[in-house]
Parts: sequence; C-alpha cells; structure tokens
Amino acid sequence: MEEKEEMHIAIFRGKAIRRKLVEDKWFFSIIDVVGALTDSTIPKRYWADLKTKLEEEGFETYDKIVQLKLKSGDGKEYETDCADTEGILRLIQSVPSKKAESFKRGLAKVGYERVQEIENPELVQERMKKLLIEVKN
Repeated sequence: MEEKEEMHIAIFRGKAIRRKLVEDKWFFSIIDVVGALTDSTIPKRYWADLKTKLEEEGFETYDKIVQLKLKSGDGKEYETDCADTEGILRLIQSVPSKKAESFKRGLAKVGYERVQEIENPELVQERMKKLLIEVKN
C-alpha cells in the first residue's frame, strides 16, 4: 500500500488519534482508538487481546487491518496497526466499555434509520430536504 500523505492527528474525547491518508482513504491507529474508548493503561495489550477475540469470532483481521508507519511519542516512526473508517467502526462495536456505549448507540440509530430508508425510499428524500434546509440556514 503506497503512503502518500503525512500523518495527521484527530481528537476524540480529548485523546489524540493518529491517522494517515493513504490512496484517498483515512486509516486510524487502532491502539489510539482503543486507548480513547477504554480505561486501559496498556492499550497495546488490550488491542492484542481484542484482536485474538475478534479472530475467534471470524473477523478477518488480515483483510481489515494494515500496518502503517506512524510517528510515536519518541518522535520515531513505527509500524502500527491501522484500520479504515469501516474497520474502526466495526472495532468500536466490539469494545466492551462505557466510553464506547454512546458511540455504539449512535451507530445503531444510523443503522436503523438506513434500514427504514431501504424499506421506504421516501424517507431518504425527507432526510435530504432537512439537510438542505440546515445548509441554507
């Protein structure tokens, strides 16, 4: 995978999340996301345990996770497990943490709304009208 952009930092709940744009797709440091969503003092270990659990459940980590060089706190770049937005959302669903619950509820709400829109396409038009009104105001 060819890397063509510098690393950027996103802030989630006051925590820095390293991310990198690769071939027009954002990839996020999984350890940073785990650290932001849990109270783990060792997010790297938490991720190793979660990865094992996910593999046992059939999550194909080799298809969803890539290693990218990201700058660490010591200023050096290290190969770091990263996932794109879809992969990160899937991982968040698997994190048993109170900090992740509000995010999971939001994902469930959006998923439910999309299922309703598939069943009733007129709902998509209504949602788009609301968005256009918000943009105009």
